Amino acid sequence: MLTSKDIAKMIDHSLLKPEMDAETVKKGCEIARKYDTASVCVKPCDLPIAAEILKGTDVRLSTVIGFPHGSNRTDVKVFEAERAMDDGAEELDMVLNIGRLISGAPSFVEEDIRQVVNAAHKRGVLVKVIFENAYLSDEQKKTACLLSEAAGADFVKTSTGYAPSGATIPDLQLMRATCSGKVRVKAAGGVRTLDAILACRAVGCTRCGATATIAIMEEAMKREQSGSLVEVDPDKAVLGQGY
Repeated sequence: MLTSKDIAKMIDHSLLKPEMDAETVKKGCEIARKYDTASVCVKPCDLPIAAEILKGTDVRLSTVIGFPHGSNRTDVKVFEAERAMDDGAEELDMVLNIGRLISGAPSFVEEDIRQVVNAAHKRGVLVKVIFENAYLSDEQKKTACLLSEAAGADFVKTSTGYAPSGATIPDLQLMRATCSGKVRVKAAGGVRTLDAILACRAVGCTRCGATATIAIMEEAMKREQSGSLVEVDPDKAVLGQGY
């Protein structure tokens, strides 16, 4: 039987909108703390704010690297990762170099990922590689999975949430089938309901980026109390656009 805690520990509560002020970030971190989510994902500049609020909890502190286009130089991504870890980041969601992947430069893309992964793993920090599937063919998504795994990534992730579309069930199935069991899968972009999270879970996804955490968790607790918190048919899932 699923529990609401199982659902909470699938959620990376996302606080990445560019217009978010410090007070909004603080309130968002309090939401993550209240529901005991897996992590809260903030912009790099907001890591000190989040670290203070999440102190003493097991909500992990995460941030983004090369966000949202992945086009930073590799050494800049590594520097950004190092500074984020100095500020307490325990997980890094890095965007691969989308343009280089589409250009057919796999060695460049793999090395770009590897250098961030190596820096992170030296400090016990997890790395999730964001593909931005809205711009990729299925073959490019498969290539991104293989390159990410070869580079040592801990997760592959569908989207930033700021492209024309986000996570889809077929993409999650493709990513899960392409990666070995050593690499986990994260959905992001359009995961706004409990049923959406349950559908992602049913196809092997273990994390979801979300902003609708309150609504998701309140529904999860309601269903848990009534004994109706169960898996859903992924073929009937509805995922929207953006976070």
